[in-house]
This record gives sequence, structure tokens and C-alpha cells, in this order.
Amino acid sequence: MSIKIAVNGASGRMGLALIQACAQHQQTQLQAAYVRAGSESVGRDAGEMAGIGVNAVAVSALPSSDHSAVSTDAMAWIDFSLPAGALDGLAYCLATNTPMIIGTTGFSTEQKQAIYAAGQTIPIVFAPNMSVGVNLCLNLLRTAASTLGHEYDIEVVEAHHRHKVDAPSGTALRMGEVIADALEIDLDSAAVYTREGDIGQREKGSIGFQTIRAGDIVGEHTVMFAGIGERVEIVHRASSRLTFANGAMRAAVWLQTQKPGVYDMQDVLALS
Repeated sequence: MSIKIAVNGASGRMGLALIQACAQHQQTQLQAAYVRAGSESVGRDAGEMAGIGVNAVAVSALPSSDHSAVSTDAMAWIDFSLPAGALDGLAYCLATNTPMIIGTTGFSTEQKQAIYAAGQTIPIVFAPNMSVGVNLCLNLLRTAASTLGHEYDIEVVEAHHRHKVDAPSGTALRMGEVIADALEIDLDSAAVYTREGDIGQREKGSIGFQTIRAGDIVGEHTVMFAGIGERVEIVHRASSRLTFANGAMRAAVWLQTQKPGVYDMQDVLALS
């Protein structure tokens, strides 16, 4: 049986990759594709838009309030749009009891709370990065941080394309959270996001974040553990958005047998 997928943010870079991945995956079938109201993509064939040929799924505008206007019997809703659009999708999923996969980043604390509240009703995979490799790196970071301890200076450097609007990336922040948890420190207190001018010596126990936005970089993350006389680096470089899209399809399949709750890719990949 094919799992019917609805994609929100279908005309974006990740949305197009999701449409491609949905067509390639043996267990998934694109059922619906949504974009923001007013988008030039409304009415276009989703497959043709994604460069995989006509698939007879017309792109529709996602209403922000009238959930009855959303007509689909999708078995999973995948959202890589913007926070406001993802919350509109979340409202639809709650109204229709549809499992949801959220790869959107840049949520406020209040918006994240809404997602976790929705997890009491429907199963949700909420992860800033759905790459199998990145999630393996999270496990490696946990081991590295707990092994190297507090004597190593930690820097997280991330690079993405010029169009990405949030910084640091959700993946970089998640890496920081994993490290802070392993070191039993509070990331909000330890994180340093900006350095300029006479900043003085590095504060012991801080975790630095550096952001690069340039060209068409898909996604690169480097975590540096720098000690006296040695440096350990854990690096992940993505060369195609299909890496993330394929992970989302894997999450959609896995989510079909899960109870309500908020999960991440560590759960999907049994890395937790």
C-alpha cells in the first residue's frame, strides 16, 4: 500500500525535492501539494514543476483558516515551508487527525509549544534536519562532548545558501543542544552568537556559533572541539536536498504506526 503524502511549501527548494523523493520512494505517493495563497505556482502540475513529468497533482493554495477548503485524504503531511505556513498545516492536521512531519525551522518558543501541544493529539516528527548522516553526527557529538568534557572549546560553524532566512540553522542549534545536554549545561547561557570588536578572552564553557550565508550551499555543519595540542572536528556536508527529502519519506512511513507524540529523526532511525 502506498502512503499518500501531502507536501506544504511545494514550490520551495525543499518542496520540489520532496515531490521528487515522493515519486522515487517505493512506499509513497504524492496526493496533494500546497503553497501560500497568491503564489504563481497555484494551478501548476506538481510533477512538471519538480521536473519529473506530469503527475496530475495540481498545486493548490493553502488557506490559513478554512480547513474544510483543504481536500485530501493524505496519510502524512510533510511541511518544509515557513513557520506561519507550517502552523496553518498543523491546524489542518489537527482537524483531520493527519500525522505530520515538520522540517521547517525558525519557530519561536511559543510556536514550538503549539507543536508539542498538538503532539498530544496526533503523531508528529519534528526535526530540523532529516538527513540520516546528520542524525548519526548528533550521536557522535554526544559521545565526543561527554568524552572530551569541559576542557575543550566548542565552536559550531554552519553554511547555507543565500536565501535561508533564519540563523543559526535549526541543525546547528540542535547540535548545540545535544552538546550542552551531554555536558549538563544550559545552552541559552552558554551560547555565543556574535563576536565583534574587543571581546576579551573566550569565556570557559561557552559554545560559539558561526553562520555563513552564500551562493547555493545546500548545507554544511562543522563542530570543532579544540583543546591544547589537538582539535577534533565532526563535519557533515550535504550536496543535494534529496538527502533531507528521502529522510522525510522514511519518517512518513515510520509515523504510520506511531501513537500521538512529538518525535525526532533519532526516534525514526532508532538512534535514541
